[in-house]
Amino acid sequence: MSSRRLPFYQKRHKHFDQSYRNIETRYLLQEYAARKAASRQAVSYDTSSSLGKTTCRLCARRFHGSSEESQEYQKRSHEQTSHSSEQRRIRFTNELASLEEEIRSARLLAREQLDKVTIQRMVEEKMALERYAVEETISRAPEILVRLRSHTVWEKMSVKLFFTVQGFPTPVVQWYKNEELITPASEPGKYRIESKYGVHVLEINRSSYDDTATYSAVATNVHGQASTNAAVIVRRYRGDEEPYPAGIFPFRLPLPDVCFTHFDVHFLERFGVTFGMEGETLALRCSLLVTPELTRLRPRAEWYRDDVLIKETKWTKPYFGEGQATLSFSHLNKDDEGLYTLRIVSRGGVNEYGAFLFVRDADTVVINAPGAPMDVKCHDANRDYVIVTWKPPNTTHEPPVIGYFVDRCEVGTENWIQCNDAPIKICIYPVTGLFEGRSYVFRVRAVNQAGISRPSRISEAVAALDPVDLERLQTIHLDGGKQIVIYQDDLEGEVKIPGPPTNVHASETSKTYVVLSWDPPVPRGKEPLSYFIEKSVVGSGSWQRVNDQVAVRSPRYAVFDLAQGKTYVFRVLSANKHGISDPSEITPPIQAQESIVVPSAPGRIVATRNTRTSVIVQWDKPKQEEDLFGYYIDCSVVGSNHWEPCNHKPIKYTRFAVHGLDTGEKYIFRVKAANAVGMSENSQESEPITVQAALTCPSYPYGITLLNCDGQSMTIGWKLPRYSGGSNILGYYIDKREAHHHNWHEVNSSLTKERIYMVEDLRENTYYEFKIAAANIAGVGQASEPSDHFKCEAWTMPEPGPPYDLTFCEVRSTSLVILWKAPIYIGNSPVSGYFVDYKQEESEEWITFSEKPTARRYLKVTELQEGSTYVFRVRPVNDAGIGKASDISEAVLVQAKPDTKEITAGVDEEGNIYLAFDCKEITDASHFTWNKFYEEIDDEKFKVETIGDHSKLYFLKADKDDLGTYSVAVSDTDGVSSSFIMDEEELERLMTLSHEIRNPTIPLKAELAYEILDRGQVHFWLQAESLSPEASYRFVINDTEVVNSDTHKINCDHSTGVIEMVMDRFTIENEGTYTVQIQDGKAKNQSSLVLIGDAFKAVLAEAEFQRREYLRKQGPHFLEYLYWDVSEECEVLLLCKVANTKKETAFKWYKDEAGIELEGLPDLQKELICMTIPRLSKKEQGEYKATLTDDRGQDVSTLNVSGKVYDDMILGLSRVSGKSASELKIHCTPEGIRLHCFLKYYTEEMKVSWYHKESKISSSEKMRIGGSEEVAWMQICEPTEKDKGKYTFELFDGKDAHKRTIDLSGQAYDDAYAEFQRLKAAAFAEKNRGKVIGGLPDVVTIMEGKTLNLTCTVFGNPDPEVVWFKNEKLLELNDHYVVALDQGKYASLIIKGVSSEDSGKYSINVKNKYGGEMVDITVSVYKHGEELPDIKPAAPGKTRLIPADPTQESAVSKPAKSGRK
Repeated sequence: MSSRRLPFYQKRHKHFDQSYRNIETRYLLQEYAARKAASRQAVSYDTSSSLGKTTCRLCARRFHGSSEESQEYQKRSHEQTSHSSEQRRIRFTNELASLEEEIRSARLLAREQLDKVTIQRMVEEKMALERYAVEETISRAPEILVRLRSHTVWEKMSVKLFFTVQGFPTPVVQWYKNEELITPASEPGKYRIESKYGVHVLEINRSSYDDTATYSAVATNVHGQASTNAAVIVRRYRGDEEPYPAGIFPFRLPLPDVCFTHFDVHFLERFGVTFGMEGETLALRCSLLVTPELTRLRPRAEWYRDDVLIKETKWTKPYFGEGQATLSFSHLNKDDEGLYTLRIVSRGGVNEYGAFLFVRDADTVVINAPGAPMDVKCHDANRDYVIVTWKPPNTTHEPPVIGYFVDRCEVGTENWIQCNDAPIKICIYPVTGLFEGRSYVFRVRAVNQAGISRPSRISEAVAALDPVDLERLQTIHLDGGKQIVIYQDDLEGEVKIPGPPTNVHASETSKTYVVLSWDPPVPRGKEPLSYFIEKSVVGSGSWQRVNDQVAVRSPRYAVFDLAQGKTYVFRVLSANKHGISDPSEITPPIQAQESIVVPSAPGRIVATRNTRTSVIVQWDKPKQEEDLFGYYIDCSVVGSNHWEPCNHKPIKYTRFAVHGLDTGEKYIFRVKAANAVGMSENSQESEPITVQAALTCPSYPYGITLLNCDGQSMTIGWKLPRYSGGSNILGYYIDKREAHHHNWHEVNSSLTKERIYMVEDLRENTYYEFKIAAANIAGVGQASEPSDHFKCEAWTMPEPGPPYDLTFCEVRSTSLVILWKAPIYIGNSPVSGYFVDYKQEESEEWITFSEKPTARRYLKVTELQEGSTYVFRVRPVNDAGIGKASDISEAVLVQAKPDTKEITAGVDEEGNIYLAFDCKEITDASHFTWNKFYEEIDDEKFKVETIGDHSKLYFLKADKDDLGTYSVAVSDTDGVSSSFIMDEEELERLMTLSHEIRNPTIPLKAELAYEILDRGQVHFWLQAESLSPEASYRFVINDTEVVNSDTHKINCDHSTGVIEMVMDRFTIENEGTYTVQIQDGKAKNQSSLVLIGDAFKAVLAEAEFQRREYLRKQGPHFLEYLYWDVSEECEVLLLCKVANTKKETAFKWYKDEAGIELEGLPDLQKELICMTIPRLSKKEQGEYKATLTDDRGQDVSTLNVSGKVYDDMILGLSRVSGKSASELKIHCTPEGIRLHCFLKYYTEEMKVSWYHKESKISSSEKMRIGGSEEVAWMQICEPTEKDKGKYTFELFDGKDAHKRTIDLSGQAYDDAYAEFQRLKAAAFAEKNRGKVIGGLPDVVTIMEGKTLNLTCTVFGNPDPEVVWFKNEKLLELNDHYVVALDQGKYASLIIKGVSSEDSGKYSINVKNKYGGEMVDITVSVYKHGEELPDIKPAAPGKTRLIPADPTQESAVSKPAKSGRK
């Protein structure tokens, strides 16, 4: 990006895209661009397809040629004849394709050219139309901004008449002298006419006495014309003496001979446009200076309201004296509204000044009641009759007026009497029933639907007298100045019965009454007359007396109660005390109707700029303008739709200056006309207009200073004009002259736009002075005062030159910010800083704000005194020292202006961070300049957007680098400026808010979810925190929007924020993604639900299940499917609830498809069915099923008692069993100490834990954990001292832990340990005692002669002694009985050749020192051929224990021959 500074006109220029074109033009351009691209693509494609990779046509032809030659060479050896024909066909085809392509390209090119021409023509037509529309919007009739002024001059002096006019098209101006056209050619050299930038000049050279006249200037264009005039008075002086300047007389001229015929009047303080309210007191004052001041001869002050001279009344009191003219109002009323003009009249002429006084309605007693009527006047007063008229009030936001009440009051009393019972709808009313000779005042009140208004100002008093009586008086003049007054009646003869009245006619008609007028009879007689009026409907033939009760004494009467639509005739009879006259002649047919109609709406209304707080409104007269009272103007701020009245009293002209508007605000206007019948319709609204001052030439620049000089040229600078004239300054013209020379010389022939200029070609050591004039679109303004004398001498000092262009901003109560520009001449080294000095305007002592120089070119000066005026200067510093000080600034009043605006920070609807500033005082030439650290911002990180009087500085990418001081200044205003400090806290707040706005979401209470309804319908829903009535939403299923229908019922409750959709039938086709999209203003949100795969199958299965459930419940069904519970006895109960059963309904239980037979049939009427599992174990696992069956259908409920269900049952048993757990008990065993806990039920599947001193115990050889059906135990094997302590038994039921504890220490441990030792010893003995391990039968049956061998295994430690017995007697050993003990463990008894004597009980006795046992064997011997005997073993059993006998240990150990071994 170039770093070159852009000119100011480019910065302010608004660049527009093509969006201003109409739709038709844009579509045409798009179609042309698309067609052009398609044609190029088609040409490229065809060429590439026909020529392969070759794109050049010549190369393509060469390629085809070489291909043909190669083919011809190859085929010539094979098929000479066929090749020729084929080659010709190929050549013809290629040439034809090439020709078609050339034709196609030519057509496309021609079409493209034709499209260009067509589009260009359409664009030119559109631009011409838009240019015409723009010119129409700025077109306006001529308006005179500065009017002509009257002049009084001496003979032979030149006179210049100036005036300024604006309008579009540019008006043509013609000058007139006493209404005769002035042409310079008629008297060459006499007149000179100039016109430049809207300023028109008529110069009269060497005026003569004949040039005294009224001069007029008329400006005309197609929209209308405007004129202004002024008087030129040429006075002759006496003799050949030249006139002296004012106030200078030769000493030889005696003062008494001076005759002043002209007063110079200067208005010092003028009253401006004034606003008041009914009931207030007010005074218009104007201070003036009149010279010369003569005691006996003073000018006369006259006050006018709307060009009507104001006299002193009880409402107004004028005063003139002591250099002041005042008009006081004791009680304002809307009648006082108007243009007030103060005219100082003397013999020499008239000086005048005027301004408008606005008087608004007082606050009404009833809300929305109308304002009071105004301008109440009385007409045609007679003996008992008067006509009262008034003007209607303006109604803008109040209901329209439906009528008026007229009140009267006799002068001298305070008793007000209402004259009409029903409201009168028009602004005129004939009041009757007055008493002759009395005076009355009247007032009027308006009525609308809301109520009655305040009364109007009372009218002037009127007397109830016959004006004809004065005409009938005759005066006879006698000698000596005496007079005799007689009545004409005295000259008439004796008339008894009067004659009939004459000239009976309707002087006024209305919808509700007709006013009849007539002439008294001639002669009438001396007696008082009265009149009777009769009426008759045309065609009826009957007459009706109108005033039977009260006789009429005036020759005028208002007849009421006339039927609408009917035509009447009238006649009048006169009467006196002698009788009634004959009827007068019958009037022509008269119908009760309005003589005038409601005016039509005014025509086109145009608003133009006037001042910073006023607008000129002009309009066309209405087509029907009968007897108009005037016009009411209303205004409204654009977009507010709230209308306010601009004037409160009708004005009769069609041009009005609306005052009291807000500068920079945009308004629209409307006008309505009023007459006695009512108000017209409102006119069309004007075009919106922004309240700004009209364009004028700029004021003069000031502060011309010398910035540098090299001996041949000077660099000068100056400050902006204080007033730009309402438009941008286009540039400056500079004139120069040498000191003491009279002629000025032009420095630059073309405008210079910068406020620094190097004037070259100067003479060294010569003094020069300069003056500068600024120019804008309205013209070249007044030139500045000549500068100081600057010497053209080269600057060589080492210190820097003066800073320049001191400006001030942010003037507040005790501080301000001063800015300046760096010196042009810097001396020998760069400027390192600046000192800022200030002082009060009257003081002579300068104060330096800071001891150290500031390196910046701005400074905020604080601790100033509020209300004081200060001047400033700036001194630069470099290494050489302090340089030249700047020129002293203009005086600055340190005081904050009312309604001072400050910069505000915020975030817009799109999340953009901005600083905003409003300025109502802007003009067309104003622009907002945003600065960072008081240097103009020219960075891509920022964007300035200005619309009207509102400007914003946007931070495009806000970060920590944006911290600092920001300021804004508005040009062409009275120093409007402000600053804002962007610190870290504020930036963080704005960035947080920006993030929230840029990512707006509608908060959701619940995401999109679903539920299955009873009939298998799927209900999708979500809930937002809140939704406005304008919020929109839509359901999307698999990228396809669904709408409300019978299959998809969609609904939204904005009050609760619930959006829902019910799908009537959920099928396999509904798999996919479900999305709800919501938009409420700019906030958006969406929620999705993915139903794919297993998730969809689950929903589908549930929907189908619910649908089946609905169908299932039509017959016998399970109200609650099989479920389980645990009783207090630790029994598992399988439960279910049934419904819709009857007597024939059958219920059955199954386990693993096998029927279960229970005692008794379940009672289905109780609905709850139960099956008990007494002791749950793993063998009870399986699928349990219950069925309901009857003729309506079958229902099945299953419960798989396995897996998690089985585990939950165990937890349920644990919960009941844990509550019944006993305290831990100690039980000793030979292996160790065992801790027991007795339960209602215990199984190994329960979650049981044992703890020793808070440490969990795992089952091991040392600590064994186990249990039985009703007890849980933990055994400590071989306990030691370490095993002492607290033991805890814990049974967890899934929620709670049931704990039991015991303290195994102290005496409890000692007793348990002793018992353990005892049991251990007993167990050891039991383990090592002698015993028969196996091998012996209980009964032996054997045949005689056989050999019986009884063998067994014995055990003992030490080895036991074995003794055999027969029938409880020691067996004697011999050859028949043989006993053996092999290896110390195999004992045998052999009986050889058994006989019947060998039958009996044999016993083996196995014993050692720890004891032993005796085992019995029954032997039965039977003979050959006998049946096998059935022998049972002898009681009491097979094995008998033998305790240890210490005394026999030695004997046992000795061998013996008898049955011992």
